[in-house]
Amino acid sequence: MPKKIDHEERKEHILKSALEVFAEEGYSNSNLSLIAERAGISRPTVYQYFHDKVEIYYYAVKLITGRMFVHYSSIAWDESIGDEADRLHAIFDDIIGTAKANEASLLNLVSVIISAKKEGVDFAEVIHKRTAKLSILFKRLIRQGIVRGTIAPVDIDAASDRLLTIAQMICFQVAFFPSFDAKQAQEIASLGIDTLRP
Repeated sequence: MPKKIDHEERKEHILKSALEVFAEEGYSNSNLSLIAERAGISRPTVYQYFHDKVEIYYYAVKLITGRMFVHYSSIAWDESIGDEADRLHAIFDDIIGTAKANEASLLNLVSVIISAKKEGVDFAEVIHKRTAKLSILFKRLIRQGIVRGTIAPVDIDAASDRLLTIAQMICFQVAFFPSFDAKQAQEIASLGIDTLRP
């Protein structure tokens, strides 16, 4: 009886292998043959899942941001955590913990962005589109907090942009600075969130 293949698991395995190859070889020097070799599967098998390396990268961003949004949505609307500012704190604590726990993968992802940018491929738009949901989540929490009086009246778009920038900065620091201090990152996030309290 043939072994049943978990296709999502295989796609994620190809993805992990691809990010490693991208980081080591540079985006333009990478190809599906190298990715297949790293993944321990045939090149035609890789083609069953992805047409090219651009599709692999898009899948990475979609997978990571999709999971992130579902998880952070559950935190955002969990009133047992506290008020809206408390829930923003909980989201940032999770961002910091998740980034630190996935430091190697985050480094590979950021390295791919930098390598591709040097080679004229800009993934900024796809990343912006995929992180827009987090920005919308921040806006909804801030708006709800203003209505409930737990957050001071502020420019919602500007406040959300600041929080998103802090989240991006934290992920960048985790990826590139071995001396990353989670406690300091939490303090920076707290400063950004606590300025929203009335």
